[in-house]
This record gives sequence, C-alpha cells and structure tokens, in this order.
Amino acid sequence: MNEFKTGNCCCGFSVKGCSRQTDKLNSYDWLADLPDNEQASELVEIQFKPPRKGYFLNSNNLQLEKGDIVAVEASPGHDIGTVTMTGRLVALQVKKANLRPGTEFKRIYRKARPVDMDKFAEAKAREHETMIESRQIAKNLGLEMKIGDVEYQGDGNKAIFYYIADDRVDFRQLIKVLAERFRVRIEMKQIGARQEAGRIGGIGPCGRELCCATWMTKFISVSTSAARFQDLSLNPQKLAGQCAKLKCCMNYEVDQYVESLKGLPSREITLHTMDDEYFYFKSDIMAKMITYSTDKHSLVREETITAARALEIISMNREGKKPMSLREDATPIDNRPYDLLDQDNINRFDSAKKKKKKKKKKNTEGPKE
Repeated sequence: MNEFKTGNCCCGFSVKGCSRQTDKLNSYDWLADLPDNEQASELVEIQFKPPRKGYFLNSNNLQLEKGDIVAVEASPGHDIGTVTMTGRLVALQVKKANLRPGTEFKRIYRKARPVDMDKFAEAKAREHETMIESRQIAKNLGLEMKIGDVEYQGDGNKAIFYYIADDRVDFRQLIKVLAERFRVRIEMKQIGARQEAGRIGGIGPCGRELCCATWMTKFISVSTSAARFQDLSLNPQKLAGQCAKLKCCMNYEVDQYVESLKGLPSREITLHTMDDEYFYFKSDIMAKMITYSTDKHSLVREETITAARALEIISMNREGKKPMSLREDATPIDNRPYDLLDQDNINRFDSAKKKKKKKKKKNTEGPKE
C-alpha cells in the first residue's frame, strides 16, 4: 500500500501518507516531498482534541508519518495524539506559535498500542457524561460559571475542564468534589466566548460553518469602528455572532474599506450649485459613488455622482464658483419627493404579475380563423 503514497495530499492512496483535513489544525505540508524531510527536525506536531495541539521531541527516532497515532509524555502519565506534521515545516510552526528558543519539549514515547487505544476510547466515551454532571455540580455549589467542554487525557488519569465566566471564580471546592466523583486529576482552564463557539461549532448567517470552528486559531479584537468604516447598520443583533460578540468577519475587509475611504470627500462638506445646496446622504465606498440630497434628514431631489465629480465641485466652491448642477450632463432633475418605504410596499409586484398573466392569455388563445 505504501508504494502508492502520494505525498502530502488530502485524498491520496496511502493510509498514512495524508490524514483527513477534518478541522482547522490541519496544515498542508508543502515541504513533505523534499529529500530527507522527516530527518530535518526532531520536533513533531501532535494534535489532540481540537483545538489543542502541541510539539514533541522524537528522541527515540521513530519513523513517523502524518496520521500516525502516538503516545506522548504528559504530567502525569501519557496522552494519545495524532501526528499532523513532521520535518522542516514544524520549525516554522513552532516560531508561529511564539514558543521561546529555550523551551523544553516533552517526548514521544511510542506508537500507540491496542491497549493504549482501548484506554483512550474508554476515556473519550466518558467526556460528554462528565461535562453534564460537572455542570450540575457547579450549579449546586452556586458558582457563576459554565463548563463548556471536558477533555480526558489518553490514559484516563487526568481531565481538563474548560469553562467560561464573567468574573473571577473560586473553584477550589469544585475541584475537590470533581476529584472525588470522577477519581481523576482535575485541571481547570478558562476560555472566552469566542473559544467556546469554536469548540461547539455551528453555521453562521452567511450559510457557512463558523470561521472559529474551521480555520481561525487566533482571535483579534473587533470594534464597532469596523462597522462604521464599512457603512454597516449599527444593529447589535446583526453585528453579533453566535458567541454574542461582534463578528470576526468584520475585520476581514476593513483595511480595504479604510484605503478606499481615502479617495472620498468628507461627509460634513456640503456641495453648492446654482439651483440648491446638497448634503451627503449615503455612499457606495467600493464603487466610489456618492448620493446627495437637498434635505439633511430625508432623501429629496437625490443626485448620485462619482467621488471625482464631488471633489471637483468642492474645489470649485472653495474658489467661489458654483456649477449649474451636480452632474456634468445637464439632464432634467426629478423634483418629486422620494419615499424610502416604497421599496417595502407589498403591492409593488402586482403590476408585473398582471402583465405576465395578459401575455400568457394571448399565447394560449392561439391564432383566430
């Protein structure tokens, strides 16, 4: 089977040559085909329950490939993880993780045996039940916290409880009760709302799986200024994600909007023509089109012009000149008031439907004798 190994693809013929890309921690090893890549570094990237991973030292010089299940050093005992990367690229991943050069890495003991896998499966089967019961225990103790996930170590001797809390929590009594109940070593780790959403997963309003559950590994703070730059409605229900925080995707394009805004005139500047005074109403930032109105608070005698034309009129006004109209072509202006609520009128499609029905009747009648 190994002779059909296709390198580092995600759907090749080899069972061990490439693992399934099932979560955000999998990285494409684009250096895998280089000669002596596996011997280039003693460090190996090991993945545990997402999103936890670590880097371990292959001190026993094991022949490891992507997808191998190994037993690694833990405190206490050992843990079970999956090899996700070997070779030269691991050094770059360590640098990306901001690990210091003097960091001591734990060792890889061996490839997982059937006995290790049986203990690992038994420990994983207890995680959901442990999480539900621990939530009830924390509630009985009156602690203002929520246990969002539980991860057992591969040998079943230790359990990590991930929780979220608004304030500082004294969980010393909780640790004693959990240790007596589950007979394991307890470790508590506090996570934020974004990290919890990444662990639980879900579908966003865009119809795609949550970014924090698929590829995001670092969370950058999001502010409402990102929504203002993109002319988004400051509606908390629309701007908040499933974690009840501002959507991370608002940061994706904000730099491009900031750069595009540099070519637009200020919203506070009014345009003066021979016939009237125009105030800023709205703009299409990417298309660099601006809509002006003769009223500050409503859309009256609106005119949509390019940003270049607006800057030209502003420079003319500073020189004491006024153009005939906002647009360069002297076309007649519609002075009728414009109602923004017309587009939500429930009868706006009736006329179009009537025309379609008349056309269908004419086609079904056929030629007259």
